Amino acid sequence: MDRTFFIIGSILAGLAVVLGAFGAHGLKNIVAPEMIDTWEKAVRYQMYHALALLLLAWAVTHWPESANLWNIGGWLFLVGVVLFSGSLYLLVLSGIKWLGAITPLGGVAFGLGWLCLLVAAWRSGG
Repeated sequence: MDRTFFIIGSILAGLAVVLGAFGAHGLKNIVAPEMIDTWEKAVRYQMYHALALLLLAWAVTHWPESANLWNIGGWLFLVGVVLFSGSLYLLVLSGIKWLGAITPLGGVAFGLGWLCLLVAAWRSGG
């Protein structure tokens, strides 16, 4: 699973760079400035969690006794990116306000993912 999370993290990080550039240049004259801020927040959280997946891939190889928790945390990060960042991207592009109601579910997935990482590291011990 470490290879899978490294690949997913790499893809998400690359997409974050592309989407960040698109937001800075392609959306500047199309959407309101506050929507650019929303887009940037989506990109930022996507990049944070892409990098977290890369670190998680490393952690799985060093503390394999907690592999199940690392894996659950990784999948929660992916769900978080899709729900949190994805809903914000769609909100900005479509203007459909109710999509903002999905965003907190992504935040919950992120939080649970970090909790899994904490417990996995704790259980891996000394």
